[in-house]
Amino acid sequence: MQLPPPVPDVPAAFADIVQKAFTSRAGTRFTLVLSGGPTARLCYEHLAERASTANSIIDWTLVDVFMGDERVVAPDDDDANQHLVRLALLDHVDAAVSFTPMPTELGVEECVASYGRTMAALLAGPGIDLIHLGLGPDGHTASLFPGSPTLHAPPSELVAATTDPNGRNPHPRLTLTLPVINAARIAVFTVSGSAKADALAALRRGDDIPAARVRAGRVVWLIDRAASGDEAGMTT
Repeated sequence: MQLPPPVPDVPAAFADIVQKAFTSRAGTRFTLVLSGGPTARLCYEHLAERASTANSIIDWTLVDVFMGDERVVAPDDDDANQHLVRLALLDHVDAAVSFTPMPTELGVEECVASYGRTMAALLAGPGIDLIHLGLGPDGHTASLFPGSPTLHAPPSELVAATTDPNGRNPHPRLTLTLPVINAARIAVFTVSGSAKADALAALRRGDDIPAARVRAGRVVWLIDRAASGDEAGMTT
């Protein structure tokens, strides 16, 4: 896979793309699917900072926020992606923003069925304007792990319960499947840190890692110098 050169500031570049996607959205509202992890936190904090300025581009009352994956923990657990999204972004933007997190307090199959209905309605209606994805050191994205049968979900399976079969990532998970991710108009990967360099090298080689299977309408890679394998960009 051909990857772009590194960007100097991944969170700023992410915010730029979200703003452009908002201004060029097809409908009145804007559908945004978010992620978790340290890089995602920095991206959402940057978006929140921009929202607080007088010339903020995004009208957050027109944004519908969903989650791309979630750990099956309580909503306010420190490991919950929805908790991160609230703290880093939603608590700092307009209170009228619409947020539909993945349910985690029902039985797992009930949670899957409930969010599956949510995604079916979304795809049958306005669709997904932008989905934010990360990249794990093992090449996973969302909660689609190497070797997981979830990677082969049919188009009818929109949400799946999963675990990391390699045992590297804790907690049972809920995740959107590739048919949903690939239906997005834009998928934006944000990748930071030297720990991700091997996964990016695998992408460049054409290895069949989960992130390589993302085929959204447009796929954007925002990579910093450390993740790209540029020794000059790494810190000790």
